[in-house]
Amino acid sequence: MAFAAMLEAGVEPFPGCHLRRRLGSGSFGEVWEAVGSHKEPLALKFLPCDAKNTVAREIRSVQAICRLRHPHLIRIDRIWCFQRYLVIAMELADGTLGDLLHSYVSEGHEAIVPEHTCLLLSEAAEALDYLNARRHEINGRTVAIQHCDIKPSNLLLIGDTLKVADFSLSSSISSQIETRCRSGTLDYCAPEIFQGKLSSQTDQYALAVSYCLLRGGRLPFNDTPSTFRASYTRPVPDLTMLSAAERPLILRGLHPVPQNRWPSCGELMARLTRIICGAATNKPGRRSGLRRI
Repeated sequence: MAFAAMLEAGVEPFPGCHLRRRLGSGSFGEVWEAVGSHKEPLALKFLPCDAKNTVAREIRSVQAICRLRHPHLIRIDRIWCFQRYLVIAMELADGTLGDLLHSYVSEGHEAIVPEHTCLLLSEAAEALDYLNARRHEINGRTVAIQHCDIKPSNLLLIGDTLKVADFSLSSSISSQIETRCRSGTLDYCAPEIFQGKLSSQTDQYALAVSYCLLRGGRLPFNDTPSTFRASYTRPVPDLTMLSAAERPLILRGLHPVPQNRWPSCGELMARLTRIICGAATNKPGRRSGLRRI
């Protein structure tokens, strides 16, 4: 990317703050590990200011989120401009759930063990239900917030705690379903997104897709297009990676009609956890400890 050459280890984007190493990059910018002026570790997200629409949307989204406090939302410390970049300083995570899945697979497992998946995604569900509740004051309106890009790479681990991150696509919503531009990671997008709509259960759909990947090792759909097409219809999901008891719960979370999904992400995960924990209890000799990266 043309703007990447300006960012390198040792650069000081803020007085006393120095870049250490690049953690990742995408179509909109880069994320770097840094050390702050008080020697605290940070993650810095750099957005090039020439992407005007993206930067404006990111500023609006982050300004709304940074005022919120929840133990399972990433903490945003500061926003500023550096040369041609908008910079967002956040907590530094130990890794993502995508990294954790890779760790399990590299050790010969098909996916993350079920109890661990439920524990982590239950924490994500707590944060999503907090965001999704119509309780947030933004520009004089009481609204709910949909994250709009829930996926394993946006679910971070900080020690033993999961935190939801990357709010660049988040959007406020004041009714059950509203018209919105099509955006998000297509593999995890709910059917209404393809139709240019956003619902109060859109994040729950993406959480259910994430559960399939983390728990079963693959996505429930294999025909997702590479670009948004209004003509695309999600097929019946293939949930054979899950147990027979889990399938109807996830199938409801993936219902094509938003109102027919679970009332909350927490209820979905609570029901899955009861099934998984009950199955684990009935297995003789199974260790109860959960593995962490």
